Amino acid sequence: MIALINTSTRGAMFVKFVLFSLLGLSQLAWAQTNSILAVSANQQGANIIVKIDMKNPLSKSPLGFAISNPARIALDFADTNNATGKSSIDINLGDLRTVNLIEATGRSRLVFNLNKSLNYATALEGNALIVTIDGSGGIATPVNSQGLPVAPPAAKVAKQNLRDIDFRRGANGEGRVVVDLPASQLAVDVRQQGQKIVVDFLKAGLPDILRRRLDVSDFGSPVQTITTTTEGENVHMVIEPKGLWEHSAYQSDTQLVVEIKPIKEDPNKLTQGTQGYRGERLSFNFQNIEVRALLQIVAEVSGFNIIASDTVVGSITLRLKDVPWDQALDIIMQSKSLDMRKNGSVIWIAPKDELLTKEKLELEQKAQIAELEPLKTESFQLNYQKVEAFKQVFGVDGASTNRILSKRGSAVIEPRTNQLFVTDIASKLEEVRRLIQKTDIASKQVLIEARIVEADDKFSRNLGAKLGFTDLRGLRGGDAGYQVSGNQRAALTGNYLGVGEQTGQAKLTDQSYIPNSQFVSLPAVGINGLNPGSLAVSLFSAAANRFLNLELSALEADGKGKIISSPRVVTADQLKASIEQGTELPYQVATSSGATSIFFRKASLRLEVTPQITPDGNVILDVDVHKDSVGQETRAGFAIDTKQVKTLVLVENGGTVVLGGIFQQNERDNVTKVPFFGDLPLFGNLFKTTGRTNDKTELLVFITPKIVANNLSAK
Repeated sequence: MIALINTSTRGAMFVKFVLFSLLGLSQLAWAQTNSILAVSANQQGANIIVKIDMKNPLSKSPLGFAISNPARIALDFADTNNATGKSSIDINLGDLRTVNLIEATGRSRLVFNLNKSLNYATALEGNALIVTIDGSGGIATPVNSQGLPVAPPAAKVAKQNLRDIDFRRGANGEGRVVVDLPASQLAVDVRQQGQKIVVDFLKAGLPDILRRRLDVSDFGSPVQTITTTTEGENVHMVIEPKGLWEHSAYQSDTQLVVEIKPIKEDPNKLTQGTQGYRGERLSFNFQNIEVRALLQIVAEVSGFNIIASDTVVGSITLRLKDVPWDQALDIIMQSKSLDMRKNGSVIWIAPKDELLTKEKLELEQKAQIAELEPLKTESFQLNYQKVEAFKQVFGVDGASTNRILSKRGSAVIEPRTNQLFVTDIASKLEEVRRLIQKTDIASKQVLIEARIVEADDKFSRNLGAKLGFTDLRGLRGGDAGYQVSGNQRAALTGNYLGVGEQTGQAKLTDQSYIPNSQFVSLPAVGINGLNPGSLAVSLFSAAANRFLNLELSALEADGKGKIISSPRVVTADQLKASIEQGTELPYQVATSSGATSIFFRKASLRLEVTPQITPDGNVILDVDVHKDSVGQETRAGFAIDTKQVKTLVLVENGGTVVLGGIFQQNERDNVTKVPFFGDLPLFGNLFKTTGRTNDKTELLVFITPKIVANNLSAK
């Protein structure tokens, strides 16, 4: 049985020690190019100086990272084995407790276990590595074995500058910081410090255009700001997320991506993560190891206190590589039909049936206690809610079954004083008190203003003509007292009457006696009660005994109108409100007996609206708008022209939305003519009447909701 654990915790060394003790195996050794010979430490003021003696000099400082919970510093030595013969060294200087030495194939790791998160710096001195841990919490300064500061190496003149820094939002709300590197071999150190992510680009330059602070909070990802600066010969980037999140970093050629994913918190999970697993990664390779021994290993690695029931027995064989410890714990429990209950930092593990039985017994005991617990009576004064609203909750007056109180509980409502009297056990009274505190609150007020605009544009034109012929031969002399004298010429008047005397106007002694043959009568039609204008022409012969009568009539009307209605109403959240203004019109209805009755119908403007304030400050409106007007008059009464808009819409506070619009256009061309003659070119206009109508009507409804703050009425 072999156990390899890749982790930065002191529990890892415990795992290794247990496994090697059980198997009686000697420490494995690989042919490494370097070795760790000894680790020693001393304290200089607030700083702790750790000296790591190596077999051969190091070409460069090892890569390392720091975590804050638990507070640890880890250094990775490539191609190095552990030649100290120890897996853990007690230091107990300042905030440094112990140093763990973990050896795996091809590398070794030193883990410094701290009491709190501290900064560190490294320096090379011959065959030794000097690690300086700043105990004051400030920025650590590298020193040598005598405690003297180490001068930083001279910076090279030519540096490789970062090409670009960009931010993108993923499809699931994750934020991606994308950095274009000057070369794929550029060293990058990505680590988490507290609630921030720090990225150091070693020996790199930063152009002035990229030396800035990016505010990306509007993208809707956990990332809020990205600050990029220079620190010595390195580029220092600080990414500040908010809320629950986890991060990962990967590099593709010359592009580095730091991805920060949001985490949805689940209180039943051991740790919060996208898939529920965020523990430190480790590797297991066990054959027939006892489950209780595995749980002890997980307890050391996780830092949780694990209590195993006496019924947890058996062995397990598993091989896990680079998985979080909490996922490994779930796999162990699933394979042995175990379950857990978590309370703070304590985890109790037992078979599922045992846990269910215990919880069932606890619930039965609580039910028995509730049956014997004495009853108490308490009164609750409601300030905003009507006490009748709690009938459905407490089942008062048979409104519904009891949903809150126990079997022995009861409630009495008092509408006059708006009080509620509840009799029940103490725990149920506390539930009622919390329920009233959450529901008996002042409702927010919403001002809803509607603007109803109805515009029309009407145009009409009518042309018509009258054409007649009169023969007065045989009427001369004194037969009818008709005489003609003076100049005989054509007369142009507004209305044709006959033949005039000296001035050319006609004077008839008996108009009904004069035969007048009017064979075309197609005058213009009046529009909206307006009479058309006319132009009459009479042509007669020299003897004034034959007349040709022509009368042209025309009318053109052009009208524009706009009706604006602006009803406003204030109502409480989720409470329906209505406002109406108009008139009632009578109409007759015949009964079966033959008599008639008078009924009334409304022609009014009515606004009905139910607002709902959303948690983000917007307003959902359930709107019903009626715009009725008086239409044409019929034998039974007046017709009602109705227009209605009914919809459900989401509007921001103080914003305006167009609910709907009705646009109507009516174009009509009418021609009345005499067959054949009306189709003649040019002269056909004397034998027909033409009319043209072009009416446009448009209705628009605007809604503006405003949340009234502090119960102040809107002006």
